[in-house]
Amino acid sequence: MTGLAVRRAEPADYPAVARLTVAAYEADGQLKGENGYAVTLADVATRAETGEVLVATDEATGQVLGAVTFVLSGTPYAELSGPGEAEFRMLAVDPAAQGRGAGAVLARACVARATALGCTAVVICVRSGMAAAAHRLYERLGFVRVPEKDWSPLPGVELLGLRLELAARR
Repeated sequence: MTGLAVRRAEPADYPAVARLTVAAYEADGQLKGENGYAVTLADVATRAETGEVLVATDEATGQVLGAVTFVLSGTPYAELSGPGEAEFRMLAVDPAAQGRGAGAVLARACVARATALGCTAVVICVRSGMAAAAHRLYERLGFVRVPEKDWSPLPGVELLGLRLELAARR
């Protein structure tokens, strides 16, 4: 297995990020019955204007294997974060590259970024029916359920709030 690197996405990466994000959400069954969410997922340029789109790449080939959007509270893509908190959204790994650790390195990069910015916590939401592997990843990283952050953007779509306290990590 080759190594992985994380860096900020460049405009040349946007088509690959759009493709793999939509493919990952489709493969996980998260786009069934969604009202245009695939269009939002594919709009990498807009996300990059107000947040940080990070990519995980294969160190040997440079191929983009996964991506995530890191945002701060009060920015357009922030859904759950309050003052002093960061969050990440749209974490996706190309279905052909899953199992190589790209999701974990991206999540850890977001935690590191939040810590470097002096944030008190990182919050995320996960779909209640999301793959068990994703739930295990967040649990291993120390995220805990915060039921008061649960919400539903559409009927039948239940999102569970998770939080990682950073104060103890400083």
